Parts: sequence; C-alpha cells; structure tokens
Amino acid sequence: MSVPASDPSSAAGVLRLIADDMAGVDRVIARRLDTGVPLVSEVSKYIISAGGKRLRPALLLLMAGALGYHEDQRFNLAAVVEFIHTATLLHDDVVDESTLRRGRPTANESFGNPASVLVGDFLYSRAFQMMLDAHDMRVMEILAEATNVIAEGEVLQLMNMHDASLDEEAYLRVIRSKTAKLFEASTRLAAVLAKAPAHIEEACATYGQALGTAFQVIDDVLDYAGDASETGKNVGDDLREGKTTLPLILAMQRGTPEQRDLIRAAIEAGDTSQLPQVVSIVRETGALEATRAAAAAEAQRAIDALSGFPENSYSRGLLQLAAQLLERRA
Repeated sequence: MSVPASDPSSAAGVLRLIADDMAGVDRVIARRLDTGVPLVSEVSKYIISAGGKRLRPALLLLMAGALGYHEDQRFNLAAVVEFIHTATLLHDDVVDESTLRRGRPTANESFGNPASVLVGDFLYSRAFQMMLDAHDMRVMEILAEATNVIAEGEVLQLMNMHDASLDEEAYLRVIRSKTAKLFEASTRLAAVLAKAPAHIEEACATYGQALGTAFQVIDDVLDYAGDASETGKNVGDDLREGKTTLPLILAMQRGTPEQRDLIRAAIEAGDTSQLPQVVSIVRETGALEATRAAAAAEAQRAIDALSGFPENSYSRGLLQLAAQLLERRA
C-alpha cells in the first residue's frame, strides 16, 4: 500500500471513518458505567468525557475493519481498552500529583486522591468483567498480560524518577511497557477477533507497539516544545516530576559539561525554576530534532508492519495515522 501524505485533516477523516463504530463503543461505555454508587459514575464520566482522542479503541476498530471483522464484540473490547486506559490515567495523575489534563483540572484535583484511586480500581475490575463477554481465553491472556506490563511500567517509571543517569534503552523500556503495551494489545485484539493467522496477529501487534512508542516519544517532545493551550498540560510537567525523557537524555549526551550538569541538577531536584535554560539547551543541542527522528523511525516501523495487508479504507486510515503522527501538537 502507498503511504498517504501527512495531513491533519486526513487524520480527522480517519476518525470519521469509524464515527458510527465509536458511537457503538460509547453506548457500551455508558451502559457499563451504570452503577449504584454515584461517585463512581461521576468520576468515571468526568475523565472519559474529557475530550481525549480515544486512540486505543479507535485503533482496535480500524484494525478490525482492515481485517474484515465487523461484529459487535469489537465494541465491547474497544470499551475495555478505554476503561483500562482511563484507570491508568486516574492512577498516573495521583502518583504524578498532576493538576491539569486535556486542558482542565485532573480528576484528583477535582475529586481528591482517594476517589481517583478507587474509581481507577473500579474501572480495572469492570474491564475484567467485560473481557469475559468475549468467551475467548486468548483475549483474556492478551489483556491480562497488558495490564500486568503496564503496572510494571508504572513501577519502573517511579523507580526512575529523579534519576539523571537513565539511558535511552531504559527510557524505551518504560514507555513500551507503560504506554505502547495497550496500543499493542488493542491492535492484537482486532486480529484475534478476526481469527487472523499468527503472522498477521504479530504484524498487528508490531504496528500498535511502534505507533504507541512514537506517540509517547512525541508527547515527551511536546513537554519542551509544546504550548499548554494546545497540549492541555503544563509545559515542564515532566521536569517537575523528575522524569528523564528522551529530549533530556539526548541533550545531556550532546551538551557541554556545564549544560549536562544543569539538566542533571534540575532532574534530580525536580526544579522547574531552570526550565527556560533547560528548554534552551534541549533546542540548542538538536535534542528535539533527534527525538523527533526517533519517533519517525517508530512511525516508519508501524507503516512497514502493514505491508501486505488488504488495501481498504481502514488500512489506509492506519497508514495515515502513522504518517500524521509527526505533525502532532497536542
């Protein structure tokens, strides 16, 4: 398949392709959030309705369409991955003490830490209830492994906080566990639903992992090159939390000893008072361009994984998402 030229309007068109399917997912979400505990519904709906891209369920729906699977179980599993993702956001924001997500106060800022943690637990447990509806042990295996790997990634990231010695390999291990694993599970699930052969399932998983990795790498770029009004989060949040992300790793590799020492001290202390100087160093050393190049390599890996797939509007949409990812600004 030929790769479409990157065009943000085309990416919006990709999501319009599955608009009716996403409406089906929303109906499942609304039904499965119905509970006799009002606070559970209130917090869940607050974060789920926050205007996110719903990229993980969208990937499951697009991949299912690319493989010719159009049965209703895709709505259920797309809702499952959205619930798991939402649970991780609730827990993440508590751990990171975040106050802003997608341009509005985080759930923990609005409802408090205890409610956010406990509602996150509810969403995990509800997701596991819903997995049973597929009546497929392979589905259970994929999602159980994904949630376990995500939890390991969270702990790894916690262990790495304020550690300025983190290298690129350790950084990638965290994001492939914490972020890319659910992308990978989403696209792999589509292959399982479609009863695709093993080599197609692996290609789907590779696409999801590569796209998820590129997505997170670009997210880390935006912490030093983005605009809070566009990204919906505070610029410099990663530094405040002591996260050693790829732009900082590469800036320390490329910078002078003085520049390296300044970044190291800022990471170790979570000191954003030096943010303007850190941003300047990241830009002067070419670390942003190098980080974008790393994301581009992952996006290309996602594109390559789709070679040999049936050519249809869904597979073209998956190619478009990978091509458009590098234009991401929020």
